[in-house]
Amino acid sequence: MTAAQRASAIHGTDEQHPNHPAHPAATRPDESAPAAASGLPTQFSRPTPAAQAREAKPCPGSGADAGVPVITIDGPTASGKGTIAQRVASALGWHVLDSGALYRLTALAVQRAGGDGSSEDQAAALARALDVCFKGGSIRMDGEDVTRLIRQECIGNLASRVAAWPAVRSALLARQRDFRRAPGLVADGRDMGTVVFPDATLKIFLDANVAVRAQRRHKQLKDKGISANLSDLLEDLRARDARDRDRALAPLVAAADAVTVDSSHAGIDDTVRQVLDLWSARGLARQG
Repeated sequence: MTAAQRASAIHGTDEQHPNHPAHPAATRPDESAPAAASGLPTQFSRPTPAAQAREAKPCPGSGADAGVPVITIDGPTASGKGTIAQRVASALGWHVLDSGALYRLTALAVQRAGGDGSSEDQAAALARALDVCFKGGSIRMDGEDVTRLIRQECIGNLASRVAAWPAVRSALLARQRDFRRAPGLVADGRDMGTVVFPDATLKIFLDANVAVRAQRRHKQLKDKGISANLSDLLEDLRARDARDRDRALAPLVAAADAVTVDSSHAGIDDTVRQVLDLWSARGLARQG
């Protein structure tokens, strides 16, 4: 990585930060980049028989994808992983995967079907049938722009409940692994390094104190003109953390070989620089 690339990633506009007032979607694809650069396939239609067969793919690192490097960034809600993933991917010229968008889309589909996340069969069926399109900075479901809708707190909370169902995670697993394309992928989520890409070259677990995360989310909502109670947000984050960490399948946990980065008191620039330095030391050494 050149010094210019690193500087571009570190000193990008703060509008990319999920807590910046001008950033309407926490981990949305970069609107200035073409759809392919976001790492999100342009169209996710209802699966064909061939697509369903891909769900049996035995290993994310098998076949033609084996040589494509991956950096995973896992962590709890509002830890800043989406922003860091975008910046790192931009610096490296790689694709980026916001896995949380898929679960939020599933949650929105469940809500619109009149569900509350209590039915695994319903949620899994809707996840398999998702008809969504990622283009630039927008996300469309069934032809409707739902970019802002899926970032609502109620959808985030429902996504946390829906994501606990094994059948839902299985339905979305192959789609996530299909994002692994040359020249490389930066994937953020909660089980990217433990389940989706266990062979990733570099695994980051981005953490932050829950009180700090609640304050960040409160500021983000307030700057958007959305009324929010800090105490309620703190309670919601604690509940979501508990659900994510305690679920039986793919719980939120740092991979055994992950590097833990605490962003509680670190700025975006410092965190991006730390990840890029780790990649330069580990990724390039492994490629050499």
